[in-house]
Parts: sequence; structure tokens; C-alpha cells
Amino acid sequence: MLNRYPLWKYLIILVALLAGLIYSLPNLFPEDPAIQISTQDSGALSERKLERVTDALDDSDIAIKGIEPQNDQWLLRLTNADDQLRARDIISETLDDEDATVALNLAEATPGWLKAFNASPMTLGLDLRGGVHFLLEVDMEAALTQRLEVNASAMRELLREERIRYRNTEIDDRSLSLEFASADDRDAARRLITRDFPEFDYQSEGEDRGARLVMSLTDQKVNEIQDYAINQNLTTLRNRVNELGVSEPKVQRQGPNRIVVELPGVQDTTAAKRIVGATANLEFRLEARPDTPERETETIAFRNAPEREGTVLRDVIITGDSVSSASQSFDENGGAQVSINLDGTGGTLMNRATRTNIGRNMAVVFIEHKSEDRVVTDPDTGEKTTVRDPYVERGIISMATIQSAFGNSFRITGLDSSSESSELALLLRSGSLAAPIYFVQERTIGPSLGQKNIERGLLSVQIGLLLVVIFMLVRYKVFGIFANIALAFNLTLLVAVMSLLGATLTLPGIAGIVLTLGMAVDANVLIFERIREELRNGLSVQQAIHAGYERAFTSIIDANITTLLVAVILFSIGTGPVKGFAVTLSIGILTSMFTALLVSRAMVNLTYGGKPVKKLWI
Repeated sequence: MLNRYPLWKYLIILVALLAGLIYSLPNLFPEDPAIQISTQDSGALSERKLERVTDALDDSDIAIKGIEPQNDQWLLRLTNADDQLRARDIISETLDDEDATVALNLAEATPGWLKAFNASPMTLGLDLRGGVHFLLEVDMEAALTQRLEVNASAMRELLREERIRYRNTEIDDRSLSLEFASADDRDAARRLITRDFPEFDYQSEGEDRGARLVMSLTDQKVNEIQDYAINQNLTTLRNRVNELGVSEPKVQRQGPNRIVVELPGVQDTTAAKRIVGATANLEFRLEARPDTPERETETIAFRNAPEREGTVLRDVIITGDSVSSASQSFDENGGAQVSINLDGTGGTLMNRATRTNIGRNMAVVFIEHKSEDRVVTDPDTGEKTTVRDPYVERGIISMATIQSAFGNSFRITGLDSSSESSELALLLRSGSLAAPIYFVQERTIGPSLGQKNIERGLLSVQIGLLLVVIFMLVRYKVFGIFANIALAFNLTLLVAVMSLLGATLTLPGIAGIVLTLGMAVDANVLIFERIREELRNGLSVQQAIHAGYERAFTSIIDANITTLLVAVILFSIGTGPVKGFAVTLSIGILTSMFTALLVSRAMVNLTYGGKPVKKLWI
């Protein structure tokens, strides 16, 4: 019989409708503006101090929606996003005498019964949700210096194995020089080193006690080191951001030596900077013996006890780059520690060094690259400029006696707190930076600005939807009602699919939704016009409806497939906002085909299928 669906098709549509409603509903419960309060040691405030905070907010007429503990912190939900910045300032002033961190946050508000279905709202991009934007600069000169230091250490070890005497090592810009007791030692060292280090240009200077071997990096090697530094930093930053659990972050290269990092939803810039910009690394070194030449040693203070010092060898056994995994744990006395697993090469080097030095102390050295800005005034013009002075801080975390040969797994103890061990484990897991990075630009987009963008985006969707609905009603009457119901179903499905896939919604994504609403009725327009044409050709009502859907099918598929191909191309070659637009458009095309071909047909079949109809309101 014409225009009748079997029961299973109606069931499919019903299930799709119910699923669409469930997984789109969380988007009606936007995140609450919130204030997150924690102490410097990541502990929660006491009830008494929290009461001081709430009293201060009440005195300032700032309404609190709710207070809840969360991971050793307090989360204060507010009713108005406009009060968020003011509330943060008031809380900071109230806790001025406390070691407390006050940060903006957004708290999830999805009801529990929707969470039971694993339903969650769409992820919002930086322009809608707010967050932080960092522009980082990679210190290329420091990358070259670090590589030269590694090469110098390897060269010294090679010379000691071959019993070639050397006096001093100097690193200057892109060159490395070794001083020897005689020209014969220098020439022997040159023959030995050139075999293993072909990336240098070699030059011999001086004679006898002034004999020196100067090694300069080739231009090709300099470019390789700098490219490696920025690519490795990109990888490390992505790993760190993933550890932070940020939804849809952006980490990408900008120009020859800069990196852009965008973290949607993150309002605590201090914590984000501490993790993203940390240039910390570890070095494992043996303690120097009393008879070790002074040129081969370095005196370093203990990180947690600056009054204590330790003398260690300049040569490094391994660095944090050899760590394959790291996790926070506690020792037998409840002290914080980090359990470390090394990769194959690191495990071999560590085993070789500890096997031959049982009973000797080994130090774990924490290294951090920092910078300090100072203002310089030109004596002639009086113009002031800011100069960045980079410096390196080294501190011994622990100095322990080697009891037996180490393998690929061991522990680092001597840490102050669990938060310090957790942060160190995170940095080691995500990898160390190949070169120091410095913050050039920092920008915070507040949740209130993101809310305005959301409101404007919703307004554009509502206006577009209203215009389409009016047009379809005026043009196609009853069939226009079918098309409009299918259009609402299409919008519900689109939001539900994006929520399920975890797609990020941005302003360009909202533009994609508006475009989808306009395109979604294209299929219905083709079908309805074909039905009109068949009625004019003298077919019966039932035959015209059947022919309209059947004969318009090919045109609908062709039109939507070509648009889908364009969306796929945009997604594959585009970046950031373009990808967001392409994702929304692609999903919208698929949902609109489903609603136009199945949902609207189901409503037509239920209304007219198998019934004697003399006239169609179309």
C-alpha cells in the first residue's frame, strides 16, 4: 500500500527522537560561574575561614548559589556571571593574610538523572566559554647552549677513556672549545672527536700550553637543533595540556620561534602558567670525590635547604628525557616521592653508572630555567624598554647512597609535599622542554564575555529558525508544518550528536548551525515542489506523494553529498575556527537528510497514508 511505513521504521524514528532529546537536554543547563578556593599546599580552607568569605560576599550583595568541597578545594557557585570577577577580588582581600589561591571557574550543572545516561553538554570553545590565551617564545640560543653542553660532557668522557689530558671546557655562542696541555694532545683529541662529532667545523689554535681545539656548529646543524627544539616543545606542551584535562585545547606554532596555547574554560592563569611554562628537568649526577679536579665538579645548594650544599660531577648520568613514566606515591614513612621508570637507553646508562659506584652518593638535581624582566632607560632619548634576563636555577632534591645497581625503576624522595611530587611527576610524564620558553603575551577571556557571545549566537539561530518556519508555513501550509517539526527534530539531533562526539562549539560552529537550518529545508522544498508537479500532471494524491519522495531522492543525495565533500575538505585543510564550522556543517547535513527523508515522510504517512484524500494543503 502506498505511503505506509512498517512498524520498525516508526520505532527507529522514535528511538532516535528519544536519544536526541536525552543527549541534547544537558545543553539547557549551562555551567555555573564559580570561584575556586584552595591553599598554596592544595589543601581546603577551614570552615571558619570559609564563613568569613561567605559573610564578605553577603555584605557585598553577591548571591551564592551553592558551596561544595571538590578535591581538597572549595567551589562557590554564583548565580550571576557578572559578579564573578568582583567576588574573586573580595575573596582575595578577605584572605589576604592567608596562603590561598582564588581562581575563576565554571562548574558543571547537568542534573544527575542525565548524567546516568552519560549525557553531557557540548564543549565550548575559547570564544564562548572563556579561558586563557598564551603566546610563548622559545629561547633558540639556550637550545644551542644545551646541545653544546651535552656534547661537551660526551667529549670529556671520550677523552678520559682514551687517557688524553685536557684542561678546560668553554662554551661560547655556537662554539665549544677544549684546552690541552700540549699540541700533541690537542691533535690526538681532534682525530678522536671528529670521528664521532661530524656536525662541527674544527679549528686548532695555539701551541704547547695554550693549545686549544675550537669546534663550531655548522649552519645546517644549527637549523636542525632549532627545528627540533620548537617541535619537541610543541609535543611536550600538548602532553602537559592533556594532563591538565582541558577540553579541546589549541597548541600550535606561530612563526619561527613562537607557540600559541589556548585553554578554554581555564580561568586560573597562575596554575596554568606554572604547568605550561615550567621548564624544569632532572639530572642524575654522582657526588664528587675529594680528589676530583675542580674543573670537573660543581657545587649546588639543596633545593629545600639552601644552607646545605653538595659537590657533584659536571657530567650527567641521565636527564629527565630518559623517563618513560612517572607517578606520585608515598614512602614507608608517609613522605612524598615519585616512582620513575626509565626507557631502555636510560636504564642501561643508569645501571652502568651505579654498578661501578656502589657505596657512593648520587644526587638528583632539579633544574629550572627562569627569566627576570628589568626596565632599561636610554640615556640619550630617555626611552624605556623591557629587557628579559634569563637565568638557570639548580637545586639538589636528594643525595642518597647507592646501595646496589639500579635498573629501569627507582624512586625519588626528599620532596616537600604531595602537590610538589604530583607536579614533578606530571612534568616528567609529559617530557621536558628542549629549550626554555618565555611568556610574551597573556590574555584572559572571562566567562561573562563568552556568555555574551553565546547569547548573540543563540539569537542568530532563533532569527534564522523563525524566518525558515514562517516561509515554510506560508509556502507549503500543512506540509510546511511537517517540515518545521522535522526541522526542530533536526536541530535536536544535531546538538545531541555534537554533545555525544565531544565536538567543540565555537562562534563559527554556531554559524554552521544557522547555515544548516537554512539548508535543512532544501530537501523538503525539492520534495514538496515535486509533489505539486505530480498533482498538476494529473496523478492522484497518494501517487503524487509517493512519486514526490521517490523521484526527489536522487537530487537530494547528490546535493548533500557535494556539500559534505566540501565540509570534509574544509576540515582536513582548515585550522581552528574553520574546522569547527566544518564539523557542525557535516553533522548538520547528515541529520537533515535523516529528518527530511524519514521523519517528514513518517508524519505525511501517518496523516495521509492509506486514506482517501481529495485535496492536499501544500
